[in-house]
Amino acid sequence: MSEDATLQIDIEGWEGPLDLLLALARNQKVDLRAISILELVEQYLGYVNHARALRLELAADYLVMAAWLAYLKSALLLPRNPEETPSPEELALRLQLRLERLNAMREAGARLVARDRLGRDVFVRGAPDGLKVVRKGRYEAEIYDLIAAYGRISARTRPVMHVVAQRDVMTLEEAIDRVSALIGARIEWSTIETFLPDGASGTYRKSALASSFVAALELARQGRLELRQQSAFAPLYLKATA
Repeated sequence: MSEDATLQIDIEGWEGPLDLLLALARNQKVDLRAISILELVEQYLGYVNHARALRLELAADYLVMAAWLAYLKSALLLPRNPEETPSPEELALRLQLRLERLNAMREAGARLVARDRLGRDVFVRGAPDGLKVVRKGRYEAEIYDLIAAYGRISARTRPVMHVVAQRDVMTLEEAIDRVSALIGARIEWSTIETFLPDGASGTYRKSALASSFVAALELARQGRLELRQQSAFAPLYLKATA
């Protein structure tokens, strides 16, 4: 083995670089049956011990080559099933493609490492200047937009006066007094409409009916009258308790 990083093989049946032996074996220009795998392994181990001070990754490549040579030789010596095991030529081609791919990845990694680094090869500017932005407003509006804006502002600032309309209603106290006075004179079931004032109409009749209903509930709670209703939305009947 020479002193450079190339793995030179000197065994029975071959003398020269390992990669050349692999290329000739792929093209079937060398008889692998005459190659001693034992001598190949011994020379490779000696190369690995020497490559510790050189390029260990190159020794790894040669290990792959030697392993493939051993596999190719075993494929020649042992019976092969064509349906399950690929041919030695195909295996050698796969090895070549994988080595080319590995070499491409190493070259790409070397290019990445060799790029200029910030702070070592290139430097940023010490005091970068800021960009001055000049903004000028431009307003566009039509007569409708102006009138609408004035209306919104005027509505917010205009004083608001809330006037409660005078409505004729019956208070709850008046309804309780009226139902209490009338229920004592009734001994039979009577509808709640009979407790409304005579001649009540419109909104006052609705208010008197609502107040009379609440008054009937309050008097029923006190135990002074009874309520009865046959079904939902049916007439409501009232009667004094015995």
